[in-house]
Amino acid sequence: MNNYKSLLVATEQHVATVTLNRPEIRNAFNDEMIAELTEVFTTLGNDDNVRVIVLAAAGKAFCAGADLNWMRAMADYNYEENLADADKLAQMLKTIYECPKPTVAAIQGDVYAGGMGLVAVCDVAIAVKIANFCLSEVRLGLAPATISPYVVRALGARASHRYFLSAEVFDAKKARQLGFIHERVSEESLNERVAAFCEKVVKNSPHAVKTCKQLLHDVAGATITDELIADTVKGIADIRSSEQGREGVQAFLQKRKPDWLTTDKTQDDK
Repeated sequence: MNNYKSLLVATEQHVATVTLNRPEIRNAFNDEMIAELTEVFTTLGNDDNVRVIVLAAAGKAFCAGADLNWMRAMADYNYEENLADADKLAQMLKTIYECPKPTVAAIQGDVYAGGMGLVAVCDVAIAVKIANFCLSEVRLGLAPATISPYVVRALGARASHRYFLSAEVFDAKKARQLGFIHERVSEESLNERVAAFCEKVVKNSPHAVKTCKQLLHDVAGATITDELIADTVKGIADIRSSEQGREGVQAFLQKRKPDWLTTDKTQDDK
């Protein structure tokens, strides 16, 4: 997994770190980076040794959106080519959003345009105080269409109305107030705060974490119906009877560590 041209990938103590590595162009993405992100999150999502994935970036900016050279090439695309190209970006965002492992955006710098989508598809976002955020598409005569399902969920509908239409830059303090990021930290403490969060996740049941992530996708924004309630009833019954569910309860009652903390083997109940 280290043969990527635009990414750096490392795994240690069940934590995988995927680093956007195009600092010379502010980690702007092109078709190559999109393909590599799709591949690496698919691979890490299926790796039993990985329990949490950090999406980080090299250089001063987290992600400035689309690569200008890539945008110049797209200017000559016909409609069908534009559809195919946009679909690749959409599938990349969907892959990260639906990754069965918890994902953390470690934001060390500015986030613009499509970079907002990368942050929005992650489960948790921790940013440095100096980071700025912007949905800049309308300045170029475009719209943040592909990233919109995720950004609206993360930013909130009312705030999205403002920032989609104005292309205003807002700082990390405002991003924290709006709930787009979870923590606002100093540059010196970013890695420490991200590591502390990952350490908490690693201690939890891998199967329960995977189940919770799917539960969040299924329940968030859903209308509370008899069918939804029945699904949640089945969900708790299923996980109570799962191998890690039984082990976790027994470990708690017996005042001992569960086996996922005493072995390196990650179990995934069927």
